[in-house]
Amino acid sequence: MLQAEAPQLTSVTDLIATASVETKVVLLVIALLSVASWFIIGLKWWSFRRIGQQSERFFAEVEGTPGLREAYRNVMKQPPSPFSRLFREGITFYSELRPGAIGESQEESHSLSESQLEALKMVLTKEIAEERDAVAHYVPWLATIGAVSPLLGLLGTVLGVMQAFFGIASKGSGNIAAVAPGVAEALITTVAGLAVAIPAVMAYNFLATRVSGFEGDLEGFGAALIGWMARERLL
Repeated sequence: MLQAEAPQLTSVTDLIATASVETKVVLLVIALLSVASWFIIGLKWWSFRRIGQQSERFFAEVEGTPGLREAYRNVMKQPPSPFSRLFREGITFYSELRPGAIGESQEESHSLSESQLEALKMVLTKEIAEERDAVAHYVPWLATIGAVSPLLGLLGTVLGVMQAFFGIASKGSGNIAAVAPGVAEALITTVAGLAVAIPAVMAYNFLATRVSGFEGDLEGFGAALIGWMARERLL
């Protein structure tokens, strides 16, 4: 009696269609991680683009004002943005320490004590940390996806190889034609895991650098704000 020939598998689609249930489940999980990864990448691209536009409007408004008091009045009319929130937080806290000082003439001095100045710096630092955390939200998930996806792919490969060996044992055939389809099916999950992990890790490194640069810009603006206040005799 002749043995039935194994189906000819000539493409990845054929391998997925004839894959075992375990392999399909692993591929489904990897596909979901891929969707989540690209969603986060798109979300963060849009977020940084929006922040860039808001920052340009903010600095254009601030640089066009003759003094801190005029800048504060103009910024209060703008939509909220990271730099405007940091600016408002610093000026609002200063106004609580020196009520009415922002509205008075520039010739009058309103010095802060050393402890009050340290408190102002702490308020700015806290706001910078909050803005950084808001921008970095979801970014660590890319690192998680980049680490987990290859492991899931390896899990699918191990399960696929086990199924191939079970098939060989049940059919009693160990030639290359009988082993190749099972091994090829098993390797699909490894390829899928790597295909998801590589862009996720690259995006994570890029976005982490952007977040670090954004935090540095906020810290620089916070220091410039304190210098501006000192120059106008508010400190």
